[in-house]
Amino acid sequence: MRSLKHQIVLLMLGSLILLATSFIFVFGWYMKERAVEAAIVKAKTDLATCMEIINVSIPGQWQIKAGTLYKGDVLISYQTNLVDHLSELTGDTVTLFLGDTRTATTVRGVNGERAIGTKVSDAVAQTVLKNGQIYLGEANVVGQLFQTAYEPIRDNQGDIIGIFYVGISKSYTQSFVVNSLIRLSVLGLGLTLMVILLTWFFIQKMIIRPLHEITLGTRDVATGHATEKVNVTGSKEIGDLAAAFNQMVERLSNIADEMSKVTVDRDRGAAMLQAEEVRPSDDSLEIKESNSGTHLSLINVYEQKYRVQEDLPKGLNVVTLKQILAFLLETPEHVSAEKVAEGVKLTRVTVRRYLDYLEMCGVLATELKYGTVGRPVKLFYPIRN
Repeated sequence: MRSLKHQIVLLMLGSLILLATSFIFVFGWYMKERAVEAAIVKAKTDLATCMEIINVSIPGQWQIKAGTLYKGDVLISYQTNLVDHLSELTGDTVTLFLGDTRTATTVRGVNGERAIGTKVSDAVAQTVLKNGQIYLGEANVVGQLFQTAYEPIRDNQGDIIGIFYVGISKSYTQSFVVNSLIRLSVLGLGLTLMVILLTWFFIQKMIIRPLHEITLGTRDVATGHATEKVNVTGSKEIGDLAAAFNQMVERLSNIADEMSKVTVDRDRGAAMLQAEEVRPSDDSLEIKESNSGTHLSLINVYEQKYRVQEDLPKGLNVVTLKQILAFLLETPEHVSAEKVAEGVKLTRVTVRRYLDYLEMCGVLATELKYGTVGRPVKLFYPIRN
């Protein structure tokens, strides 16, 4: 089963990828629509600009002479200078039609030659030549799609004798959209990485680490080890969980203290009862009472000499401390932490904390017992002086 950290990372990455993909798709569709509209507006503007340039540079009316197109006295048919100049100014393809046939154009066919003599599409012919209207929109120009603008050419009688055309290749709009998406993707990738890093640091600090601390504390409690209260910072839910955990630790500590007191009283009562039942003679009784008094007095001596009850570390209590010290005084041989834990009915980790504290206070001394294999065992014994 994946950890919560991995699940959050996968969820975050999946959400960001889905969001980025959706955004790019929607933005691409939006940019495509806007690019088409911009191309149409440009074509319409270029159409008017180019026609104005023609009227200013070549005065006179449009007319047909000997089956060719003229502007005033200037021959237009088969002349490339005019359309090439307009194409350089606008970046568009430019064509002059005589009727529905190209007579001067920058449009080239599949063979790379100018498409002189080719026909305009039927849709454009219907709109411009028959209806006398300007055509704006996508059109098939010699097998390629362009965003186009067509305007009728009229003679001095007002009759339509040809068409003036400018067009923007659809590949231009596509390249515009693609380049925009590439720039957007690079920018979006950078922002996404920043969001991922910031989100990861936030989750790590506010969720993962606090939960890890609470988990370690819970594991210690579950395995019978004494633990301290956790102090974590996080969201309200994490804070509530930490508060509940600290309440549990405090309650368990109180229960342990109460059980320790009961155990000590029970053992002491049992020892006294056994002494009453077994008492073989007055001399024996005096010896046992003397020994018990000796242990109790020794405990008091240790407490006064080493001040073992003053400023106990957090998690240690006086009752348990006396219980462990009494066991050590009653045991003639040097013992390990495991042996003390068995004798006082407490966990080894808990007992080890008390033993380390007594050793630090100078109450206990230690020695290492080496076996044939494994690590040496640390043995404890009280300093009797």
